[in-house]
Amino acid sequence: MNMNALMQQAQKLQRDMEKKQKELKETEYVGESQLVEVVLMGDKSMKSINFKSMDDFDKDDLEILQDMIKIAHSDAISKIEKDIESKMGPYAKQLGGLM
Repeated sequence: MNMNALMQQAQKLQRDMEKKQKELKETEYVGESQLVEVVLMGDKSMKSINFKSMDDFDKDDLEILQDMIKIAHSDAISKIEKDIESKMGPYAKQLGGLM
């Protein structure tokens, strides 16, 4: 393979990676617990917090609410990480593990 073809392949790989990174950043990930739903963007910023049903919740018990938010947040983060690995993993393999 000549140097020009190698450079073109590297540029294509870079464009593809940038496209996937943009796609991941703009994707919404929903994390859930029993009472709480959080929506994070692919850059791990929080977009929203929603309470599913306050009818079954003792409003005085804020510790439970805090725990539910943490669980839902962790769930959304794990979904982001899984999607990043799924979409960006092939590029790491192509680069010989340099990522």
